[in-house]
Amino acid sequence: MRVSEYVRHDAVGLAELVARGEVTPAEVAAAAHEAVRRVNPRINAVVETWPAEDRPAPGSTPLAGAPFLIKDFGVAMAGRRSELGSRLAAGHVARSDSYLMRRLRRAGLVTLGRTATPELAYSITTEPVLYRPTRNPWDPGRGAGGSSGGAGAAVAAGAVPLAHATDAAGSLRIPAAYNGLFGLKPTRGRVSMGPALDEGFNGLAVQGGVSRTVRDSAALLDLIRGPEPGDPYFAEQPSRPYAEEVTRPPGALRIGVLARAWGGRRTAAPVADALERTVRLLECLGHRTEEVTVGLGADWEEFVLANARLSTANVAATVDDLAAALGRPVDSSSLEPATLAAHHYGQRVSGPQFVAALTIRNRVARSLARYFSTHDLLLTPTLPELPPRLGAYGEGEETLDGLGWIDRLNDRSPFTMAFNVAGTPAMSVPLTADAGTGLPIGMQFAAGYGREDLLFRLAGQLERAQPWSGRTPDVWAGDVPAAEDS
Repeated sequence: MRVSEYVRHDAVGLAELVARGEVTPAEVAAAAHEAVRRVNPRINAVVETWPAEDRPAPGSTPLAGAPFLIKDFGVAMAGRRSELGSRLAAGHVARSDSYLMRRLRRAGLVTLGRTATPELAYSITTEPVLYRPTRNPWDPGRGAGGSSGGAGAAVAAGAVPLAHATDAAGSLRIPAAYNGLFGLKPTRGRVSMGPALDEGFNGLAVQGGVSRTVRDSAALLDLIRGPEPGDPYFAEQPSRPYAEEVTRPPGALRIGVLARAWGGRRTAAPVADALERTVRLLECLGHRTEEVTVGLGADWEEFVLANARLSTANVAATVDDLAAALGRPVDSSSLEPATLAAHHYGQRVSGPQFVAALTIRNRVARSLARYFSTHDLLLTPTLPELPPRLGAYGEGEETLDGLGWIDRLNDRSPFTMAFNVAGTPAMSVPLTADAGTGLPIGMQFAAGYGREDLLFRLAGQLERAQPWSGRTPDVWAGDVPAAEDS
């Protein structure tokens, strides 16, 4: 299979070719490896590849035989390195599959490697010391977002059509927005975090993927959702597969528009213009839109402080566990400044402070639930600015304490984290681009708890009305000359 043909298909399309016997999983995997080889020197998105191990039965699932990459965080594959983007965990090898990995295998996906993440997934740009920066395929001088930046850059560049991602503060939606992809953060409890965890970051983290088409993300979520033994809770299962929702009309929806970010950060002019264009598109499709203000149930400073206490306490525990297991020091030889600061800050979070942070989590969830009792969806920009230049996000990080780093994260991504705190689903849709630079701009739609079905219906409608998968970045596997495509 030639790469020029390979990049024309999404994951469902490749699986359909396999099911019809037009191509074998091995041939698809070979094309994927070649696509990675072509683009990765320019974007540094994939940190390791390996030969295809899985042998899926053609046609057994909607994704059987499609190539896949896992993030170097949040999933464990037996016998493969799991380094979490950190020198502290360098060389660590997973002993067994996580529950998610088992489901990915049962889904028929052929996992070929792992993608870059910032250290411990603790940033919204992917520039770890361990791997070096991941670059945006639309402009390699800019960042690809994080923490699933390697996944976002790899999919956008055509290395694979679909890749694993996680999201604890926007880590799936941010790379989707910066790289021109579709990315849906599922409801809390939709996908198991086990068996190593009952929940990630006290329920803020979820599992998912980024893709070039809506149907790929829907098919993936269908195949990985559902509880596992010992899970503390799980979201009610949908009445029909999400893949079917993509083609169902959403009806006329009531959509609130939040143009001004929580915390007061100004939205850059190209993003504000993109939001206005999205509103016009929605109204042309028959939806009702209105500008709204949405309370968080806490003031911004309380919100940031609570998230700092929850996240740094989790980082501190993770760092201590890794250091003890691997016999490594907790200092600047093994950790980057922001992570080390988070560890120090987290060690000082008291029990009462931690419980108070969980109380803020509850207040945010209740407040957003009240909003969704009167509106179907909430529309915001995914991010208030275009992708920043590499190095910009980390400037002066050595001067910040754990609270300061989380304050910076929320300032640069003020629209995303509320839905992690509330546990509700949200998606970034690549509807528009900046006229001046051509850089993609993502629009975020959020729904009430358990309403991924509604998001997929709207996403399918938007994709049909204003297709985006035909737009390709400057670094694109299908554009690189090679002898096998001549």
